[in-house]
Amino acid sequence: MSKERILTGITTTGTPHLGNYVGAIRPAIEASKRDDVQSFYFLADFHALIKCHDPEMVHQSSREIAATWLALGLDTDKAVFYRQSDVPEIPQLCWMLDCMAAKGLMNRSHAYKAAVDANVAADKDPDLGVTMGLYGYPVLMAADILMFKANKVPVGKDQIQHVEMARDIAGRFNHHYGERFVLPEAVVDDNVAVLQGLDGRKMSKSYGNTIPLFLTEKQLKKHINKIKTNLLEPGEPKDPDTSTVFQIWQAFATPAQTADMRREFENGIAWGEAKKRLFELVNEEVFEARVRYNELLLDPDFIESELLKGAEKARRYSVPLLEKLRKAVGIRPIK
Repeated sequence: MSKERILTGITTTGTPHLGNYVGAIRPAIEASKRDDVQSFYFLADFHALIKCHDPEMVHQSSREIAATWLALGLDTDKAVFYRQSDVPEIPQLCWMLDCMAAKGLMNRSHAYKAAVDANVAADKDPDLGVTMGLYGYPVLMAADILMFKANKVPVGKDQIQHVEMARDIAGRFNHHYGERFVLPEAVVDDNVAVLQGLDGRKMSKSYGNTIPLFLTEKQLKKHINKIKTNLLEPGEPKDPDTSTVFQIWQAFATPAQTADMRREFENGIAWGEAKKRLFELVNEEVFEARVRYNELLLDPDFIESELLKGAEKARRYSVPLLEKLRKAVGIRPIK
């Protein structure tokens, strides 16, 4: 029986935060332990170049994200864990897919439309600051997915469109050149939390409202204390469903702990006390991994060796597939 293939990538443009952890890394590591699943997890460093032109930040982020996955217990003997840029077949496939991707499809990409709308709203040239990297981002994502014939791609709701685009492009390629690709399926797990950040918006590097995952205890407490709350006094009932503090609590707590905290909110728990308990809960979960993470950052040679091991495994899939695709499109020896 063939295993279901699951693929997840994290862009190397910042320090991993609590939102990355509960939304992507923690569920991915759990999935990788299943015997019926084959997991492909990668550092999306080519994607990073779309929005980050600081080479030191891209490099540092790659190191921190790799160390995070390893510190949290990813078994690299079971999963295929690699750096996108170490698999040269991916950009080659990207070009083949570019030649199948309709411009009209790319015009509908959320990221591109958002950039154009922002320019128009500011009375600027619609394409100001829009690079071909931003415009063609969904095609590179399609190459990431299709290269490894991923069946399932866990994503947030904002990324469903890109998986659907990958399906469209793959279908068009298959129509022209025969059945070469598996059509991937976006998986949105409603049980996986999309965390709010310090300001109540979605926790995102773009908003600068994140809580980095492996802060020191002192810094973690400081960040949690910065979470925006309302002016309700101790003793006044508080609505847990509109509270960032409660929402993050729920992502780390057991169902029983969540029910207890919901009652505390209804009974008017003080914000300071709620934040104190949240700090203790989060700190307990990340404590051991934080120690391991800091050890790994001091051993970059080990991190590099794990990524190169993963690239070698990844290329066992990418090299033979690209060879078949080259022949399919007519790029082969003259004889």
